Amino acid sequence: MFNKFLIANRGEIAFRAIRTLKRLGIKSISVYSESDHNASYKKYSEISIPLKGNTPK
Repeated sequence: MFNKFLIANRGEIAFRAIRTLKRLGIKSISVYSESDHNASYKKYSEISIPLKGNTPK
C-alpha cells in the first residue's frame, strides 16, 4: 500500500478525493496554480505544492 497520494485535480473532485484519503489514513499532496491559492482543497490537503503561472494546465 502507499502512504501519500498526489491529487492533480481541482475543485470539488480534489476535495472529495482528499476527504476520502483522510478517512483511509493516507496523506494527500495537491498542486495548485496562483489562481487557486485560496481554494478549499489546497487548504485541506496535508501537502500543497505551488505550480508556476496564473492558469492551471
